[in-house]
Amino acid sequence: MLIIAGLGNPGSKHAGNRHNIGFMAADAIHRRHSFSPWSKKFRAEISEGELGGEKVLLVKPQTYMNLSGEAVGEAMRFYKLQPCDLVAIYDELDLPPGKARLKIGGGNGGHNGIRSLDAHCGKDYRRLRLGIGHPGVKELVQHHVLADFAKADQAWLQPLLETLADNADMLVRNEDSQLMNKLALAVGAKAEENKPKAERKSAAQSHIHQARNHTQPKLPATGPMAEMLKKMFGSKGE
Repeated sequence: MLIIAGLGNPGSKHAGNRHNIGFMAADAIHRRHSFSPWSKKFRAEISEGELGGEKVLLVKPQTYMNLSGEAVGEAMRFYKLQPCDLVAIYDELDLPPGKARLKIGGGNGGHNGIRSLDAHCGKDYRRLRLGIGHPGVKELVQHHVLADFAKADQAWLQPLLETLADNADMLVRNEDSQLMNKLALAVGAKAEENKPKAERKSAAQSHIHQARNHTQPKLPATGPMAEMLKKMFGSKGE
């Protein structure tokens, strides 16, 4: 059995926050696949289903972010699971918006939800970090993470969540690098599609111009090689 825990804060006030991208990911997976209705257990909202032929438990801790590990730890102990049976999905300030990274273990990077998971669940679980970007200065971090995604963010947020939901079975099969490739392609393709038409046309023409003006090898004009080429192909006037 695999637990996929999306991290966030409960309540409608926080539903659209950048800090809640983990909840959003869990909801997207829930919508896309045949999971049971959400119910309350382990101080969390949980839903059971299958991905890739394996039983999966979706978990959205309702303890607020800083105590996420208490809820996820309860679920892990109930099902007698190990850290390798857990995937945590959460927001990452130090990744550009739309970028994703997946690895086993590591530090908490100052993320209080991950600090709590490390304390209650062990550290060797898989961490799927979804980039939300950094506001630039430390003083603005709290406002940034607790603010809703901007309208412009939807251009990468929706393709990211939809592609993750479509390919969530890769988490079960441990196809981590393949999943990262799919997420990167989905977000990259959407970003290109959303560029102004003139900008896309300019980039395409630039590539064509570079190809046409690619430096050709210079042929010798004198000497034995030049004479041989002249005999083979004739002079330009012939």
